[in-house]
Amino acid sequence: MASTFYNEVLTDHNINPEHKHSLPEANYTLEGVNPSCGDDIILNLRIEDGIIKDGSYEGSGCAISQASADMMLDLILGKTIEEAEKLSEIFLRMIKGSVSEVELESLEEASILQDISHMPARVKCAVLGWHTLDEIINKSKE
Repeated sequence: MASTFYNEVLTDHNINPEHKHSLPEANYTLEGVNPSCGDDIILNLRIEDGIIKDGSYEGSGCAISQASADMMLDLILGKTIEEAEKLSEIFLRMIKGSVSEVELESLEEASILQDISHMPARVKCAVLGWHTLDEIINKSKE
């Protein structure tokens, strides 16, 4: 049952990605690349007054990298930089297998990627968008 739900969510985010488009009004744009498999994501964010007002991603890659980026944007849009940073930290700890149930719930749909930790070759795919987000957050603080 869980495997079916996992596949349905990944498929939905790949066939109907809500956030995969250009964002001309972005004030932060950064490319994240996973050279081991060819995943390539350009993350676009519009950050105003410490709040992520809008965001999108472009690029190509496997179903996991694309779905993870789409789910990430679902979570962080409308959040403060600090809230997005905390969600990223929780997501990355989830992938390493050290997250509480309460923290897992805060990831909403992105929590379905929890079992990626058992697939080492796919971990880099799942975290690509999140690492790119972290880099943008660090730049926004400068």
